[in-house]
Amino acid sequence: MTEGAGVTRAMEGQAKPQLRSAFRAMGCGEVRGIHRGQELRLAGWVHRRRDLGGVYFLDLRDRTGLLQLSVGPDWTEPQSLEVVKGLGAEDVIQVKGQVVARPPDARNAELATGEVELQVESVLLLNEADTPAIPVYRSPGEPLPAEELRLRHRHLDLRRPELLGNLQLRHSLVLAARNVMDRLGFLEVETPILTKATPEGARDYLVPSRVHPGEFYALPQSPQLYKQLLVIAGVERYFQIARCFRDEDLRADRQPEFTQIDVEASFIDSDDLFLWMEELMASLGEVAGIPTPTPFPRLTYAEAMERFGVDRPDSRVGLEIQDFTSHFRKSESTILRKAVEEGGRARGIRVPGGGVLSRKQIEALEAEAKAAGAPGLFWAKRAEDGAASGPLSKFLTPGVQEAIGMGPGDLLLLAAGPDSVTSPALAVVRVAAAATAELPPTDASGWLWVTDFPLFLDDGNGSLVPGHHPFVLPHPEDVGRLDGEPLAVRSLAYDLVYNGAELGSGSIRIHDAELQRRVLRRLGLGDEEIQQKFGFLLEALASGAPPHGGIALGVDRIVKMFLGAGSLRDVIAFPKTTAARALFEGAPSPVGEHELTELGVQIMPPAER
Repeated sequence: MTEGAGVTRAMEGQAKPQLRSAFRAMGCGEVRGIHRGQELRLAGWVHRRRDLGGVYFLDLRDRTGLLQLSVGPDWTEPQSLEVVKGLGAEDVIQVKGQVVARPPDARNAELATGEVELQVESVLLLNEADTPAIPVYRSPGEPLPAEELRLRHRHLDLRRPELLGNLQLRHSLVLAARNVMDRLGFLEVETPILTKATPEGARDYLVPSRVHPGEFYALPQSPQLYKQLLVIAGVERYFQIARCFRDEDLRADRQPEFTQIDVEASFIDSDDLFLWMEELMASLGEVAGIPTPTPFPRLTYAEAMERFGVDRPDSRVGLEIQDFTSHFRKSESTILRKAVEEGGRARGIRVPGGGVLSRKQIEALEAEAKAAGAPGLFWAKRAEDGAASGPLSKFLTPGVQEAIGMGPGDLLLLAAGPDSVTSPALAVVRVAAAATAELPPTDASGWLWVTDFPLFLDDGNGSLVPGHHPFVLPHPEDVGRLDGEPLAVRSLAYDLVYNGAELGSGSIRIHDAELQRRVLRRLGLGDEEIQQKFGFLLEALASGAPPHGGIALGVDRIVKMFLGAGSLRDVIAFPKTTAARALFEGAPSPVGEHELTELGVQIMPPAER
């Protein structure tokens, strides 16, 4: 495929930009066969130049795509011909010429403009470019430069049609989201960026106040408290395309600043929210060409963990985790028997037809399990004649094979121990095994709601931390367990999952001030600290707060998943590296002593921190 052609076609199907201006009649990628015979003025960047013995072909590029220009002595002004001879990559030019049909053998079906070209009469050099530090045009199969180099020269990297197409899709999705939310009666309201530090599960970015020395603002991890205050105030249905900030370690799916579709509404239950968000995602899926059949299936957190080992399962993968403990409770295997005797379980995955996998492939699956924290992985194959092989085979009597449903040609993968060890390992193995065995997906869409998350989690030191955040309403059936069995309390929290990735998280909120105070106390906060941190929220709840709830959907992650991109950095204009640095503008950077003194801030040496 011609470089950039696929993205150009994708862009063609999205909202069509109107780029007419004093410099051009339209965008390069908007020229079609219907424009044949028209004289047009266009402008853009020189993407590529080819010299075919005195006749030159240029690919002119702008945001809308590529158009081939032909330049020759028979139709181009001599002065312009000399300009073209000296053009280099990324020079900015304006051209005037006539749209003509390409010869049949020179048409490019992979380009939206591939049936025509502009026969150039005149060329005006608007700006000569330095030799690009990284190439924008790449030959087919040519790898991209290293990511850090591309981030250092992001202004050039963003000229690539692929990244421009990503930003175009992002724009179209956000525009569609605004239209859907407006149709559903939601008001877009902006909330403060300089706000109060509150516990949200990650570290805050703090901003020192010059006016109030020794005091700090925090950048919002989410507009959580503000959106609750808005619906308490009577806005009733709020949304915002919100910028949020979290000072946490970065991965491919994490950035220190991110964008979310933030939603809150009053007088609702979970079903209302699910219905609205499914309508929203169906509209976004239509824009992106993603199948979005509604309603989405629902799983409780407990079901998800039991069947898939993770709270964001990829429902396209049909393999499920099964509990085989009863079959191995008195196993001759010392390891299996001991794991069960110590309170663990023997759980595993039966892979239909997986017996064809080689030992090397199975060892790769075992490596995945070990990387996820398991000490190892038991396995056995059953041949077509019923004979079993593999380390687990000597413990698989014909009766056990039949009882666990292991048929001829199947593969059994087993992990033993506490669920905290086996669940994450088997979650990884089930996806890897399905891919290795080339099993067809059982669900083409991959959409899922996961509900009833735990209200509290154990932080590993015997203290409770919020399962989501401190403002989630306990499940009505479990309120009586708050004091005696806090870890058994479910909540009315829910996640939206797509293809194994969490796209959004939300909940029905606590709207009773006393219940909110009770939950905060259960998290170890004293009354004075509660008043200091959350007094304004409790005051609002006591003023007549309606039942309410909401959700936050990650815009960056939605675009990434819809595009199948490898990293969030591919769908954000100016992302940070995994070291939280902005390489192009050089942030963060040192601040002068005068500014620090004015803010009352002193930098301590690392050894003293």
